[in-house]
Amino acid sequence: MPVAIVTAAGQGIGAALARGLSERGYSLALMSRTDAAEKLAEELGGVGMRGSVTEPDDLAKLVDLTLGKYGRIDGVVNNTGRDPESHHVSGPPYDPDLDRSLIDISDEAWRFGVDLYFLNVVRMARLVTPVMQRDGGGSIVNVSTFAALEPRLIFPVSGTIRMALAGYTKLYADRYARDGIRMNNILPGFVDNWPLSEEVRRTIPLARATRMAELASMTAFLLSNESGATTGQNIMVDGGVNRGL
Repeated sequence: MPVAIVTAAGQGIGAALARGLSERGYSLALMSRTDAAEKLAEELGGVGMRGSVTEPDDLAKLVDLTLGKYGRIDGVVNNTGRDPESHHVSGPPYDPDLDRSLIDISDEAWRFGVDLYFLNVVRMARLVTPVMQRDGGGSIVNVSTFAALEPRLIFPVSGTIRMALAGYTKLYADRYARDGIRMNNILPGFVDNWPLSEEVRRTIPLARATRMAELASMTAFLLSNESGATTGQNIMVDGGVNRGL
């Protein structure tokens, strides 16, 4: 059975991705800030732990836990989820109609975004790349956002930092393809784990939110050998929201 790590897997998108992989025969190692990932791992027959993607030691413990249980790592899903504790840094959601909404974002909020949306992937890559090189390859999928390629003022930190993630993903793909290791980003739009207003719905060509099950299917495809020629890509799963070509 292939082995995959999923971070921020206690609820929402992360939990849906973990369930989707389990249904497709993956053995799982899960992490979340609460005990939710541990409970889900027990349900799915995997292993879980508490930890944060912003803490390098927690990521190292997760990799050690996975190797201790399974002896290998075939895939990694770097998910960040939503961090309710981040409001002490970033404040309430930004209002794009206010002149101060962008320039008043603090240095602390930008640094927090780098840790949450970018360095989590860099740090995980440092940990798992040697393992995947040893075992002949692997696949890494990063859960990003459609705003990484089409910046929106309502997602200033996430969108900006994940543009850097897109660049890193391409560089990583270029370097480690020779070792059989691939890295791709999936870019969700508005997902059905949050309420969708009618105003937002009208901006989506499919006229509905992206289903978490659809994200799980795309993630499983990108982890699998069926997508063996796909690496360094930013793949929209957004119902057509993004207007870029």
